[in-house]
Amino acid sequence: MSQPTVEIYTKAFCGYCFRAKRLLESKGVEFTEYDITFGGEKKAEMLERKPDASTVPQIFIGGAAVGGSDDLARLDQEGKLDALLGL
Repeated sequence: MSQPTVEIYTKAFCGYCFRAKRLLESKGVEFTEYDITFGGEKKAEMLERKPDASTVPQIFIGGAAVGGSDDLARLDQEGKLDALLGL
């Protein structure tokens, strides 16, 4: 099974962003990170993809919005994250 694309929108000095990236790295998952600290095009893209997003990180797996760090951790605790990641 091939792994879906994983994308994460982050900001500098964000502990939740760090935690989410660490979890993905611990699973050996490659991801694309978009730093939106200063706003710009990628922040607009994030809001287009998930209009109600007001915090970071915002995580997308296979193009679907997963949520933030707590949501990612909850999926892992429930044993659902590996399946989403194609592991």
